[in-house]
Formats: sequence, structure tokens, C-alpha cells
Amino acid sequence: MDVVQQFTSLFKSVKRGERFVLGIDGLSRSGKTTLVKRLGKVLENLNIPYRILHIDDFIVERSKRYNTGYDEWYEYYSLQWDVFWLKEHFFEKLPISDTLLLPFYDHEKDQQELKEVGLKDAAVVIVEGVFLLREEWGSLFDYTVFLDCPREVRFSRETSETQLNLQKFEQRYWKAEDFYLDTESPKDKADLIMSCQLINVT
Repeated sequence: MDVVQQFTSLFKSVKRGERFVLGIDGLSRSGKTTLVKRLGKVLENLNIPYRILHIDDFIVERSKRYNTGYDEWYEYYSLQWDVFWLKEHFFEKLPISDTLLLPFYDHEKDQQELKEVGLKDAAVVIVEGVFLLREEWGSLFDYTVFLDCPREVRFSRETSETQLNLQKFEQRYWKAEDFYLDTESPKDKADLIMSCQLINVT
């Protein structure tokens, strides 16, 4: 069964009048955004109203996640987002709220700006991002997917310029990823593990 068929069956099982919250988890450059775009097309073909939300839209200001005195990997894993605020005001409200007021991060201004997000007509809400199956958030989805992709493949998808800063990957990103995999075991928690080879990333 291919990706389209698999998720067509899943979305057809959504009960009318209920909201279905789908989490697409995976480490950096594993193909999450590509998969989510494909799922959007599936939902459109099924005439199911949906909303896609990206957890990276809600990161905090740089001063709260860089040069904090903590190890770089900890900054990335624990301080990149206000984990407990998002749990209470985002994840727990997704199944029941018609409107959310969320802190979208403005990269140019380096600040969060509260914006209203309407969910009234969304039968399916897809949340895409890294570390979604952490203890604080993982149980708040109706269904979860973990995109499994080797580190060397993911790193090869970075731009040549980004790859030059190898130390940042080693000290910040990869240590945080290893911590997540070791302590949270997302592959054990996910309802579906999908190889990134199934996602045609361009």
C-alpha cells in the first residue's frame, strides 16, 4: 500500500463531527514537510477540510535558546519552544477549540507575535515538527507518524553552506536528537513508522 492509499484509508475513518489530530514527527530533514503537503492533497481529494500547523512556527526568541549557560543540545531540545505553554494552550486545545491564539515567531524581528488561528471547519488538523512524541506532547494526538531517516541522508539534504558548520550539528542538533531517541523512544510510541525512502524529497 502506497502513501496515498494508506492515508486515504485513515482519513476516511474520521468520524463526522469530530476533529482528528495527526502528528507527523521526525528529525530534521527527514521529509516531514513533503509528506504533509502530500497529505493535504489527499484530504482535498476526499473533500475533507483540514489545517496544517508547524511546530517550528512557535519557537521562542533567540535570547531564550542561545547562550543561556546550558549545553547547546539542551537549548535545542528543551528551550527552543515553551514546551509546557504549548501543551496547555496548543496541543490540549486542538481537539476542542474553534479558535487558538498562538505565538508565531518572526525571524526578522526575533520576537513572537500572537495570531489567531481558526479551526472551526477543520475536520483534520495535522501538526508537523521535530520531537512531537516527547513525554509532554506525545499522548495528545489521535494518530502519530514517525519518519525514520538515517542521519547521513538527512545531513546530505542540508545546503552546502549549512554543512560547513559541522560543530553546530555535533554539539547542538545531533546530541539533542540522540537524547530524544534514547529517552523518548519515538519509534515505539508512533502508530506508524515510515521510511523516508517513501517520501520523494526534492
